[in-house]
Amino acid sequence: MLDQAHYERIRRILPVLQQSDPQLAREFKQAAYFARLPAGRDVFAEGDEPDSIALLISGAVRVYKIGETGREITLYRFGHGESCILTANAILSAQTFPAIATVEKQAEAVLVPAEAFRDWVRRYDPWREFVFDLLSSRLSSVMEIVDEVAFRRMDARVAALLQERGRLINPVKITHQEIASELGSSREVVSRILEDFADRGLLQLGRGSIDILDFETLANTAVM
Repeated sequence: MLDQAHYERIRRILPVLQQSDPQLAREFKQAAYFARLPAGRDVFAEGDEPDSIALLISGAVRVYKIGETGREITLYRFGHGESCILTANAILSAQTFPAIATVEKQAEAVLVPAEAFRDWVRRYDPWREFVFDLLSSRLSSVMEIVDEVAFRRMDARVAALLQERGRLINPVKITHQEIASELGSSREVVSRILEDFADRGLLQLGRGSIDILDFETLANTAVM
């Protein structure tokens, strides 16, 4: 059960609760509960049967797959005011979780039990629309990942990742292995690409960090 303070926090970031009828609001406060999720915790592992779905108030969760070779690829992240479409799909279709969801930044969440989640989808139009909007928006981002993996050169993907991170903070605090895990490649391939970028004067490699020296050329590489 949620106390009023936690309910108001989640209500402020979820339009569905701002527009819902009083009955849904009462049931939400009664069924949902607050949780703190420490960084590094696996929310779900592949094959788990989700018994609840998390609506994040703060922090971030990374959802990723590990292939037979041990390589990782990030499918998406969700954070403030967001939730996980794979969890929603698993609950609605009575299937197991098909990936791994790990807390990347310490998070606060409101957890909705699976039974209540399914019940509200069936009974309340605003909640059903909220879930379908969630599925639709996240599906688009997953399709972009599929398109990148299938059709975009790895050097362009590495350049795009560094450009995006570097615009926020430079030098970028990231390892070769972390880039490989993010993009679904191997550390060896990523290292060769980064060394080529360094030889061309686009960046300088450090221990656990990458200092971007030429954003313009890096940006041009990212769109190739």
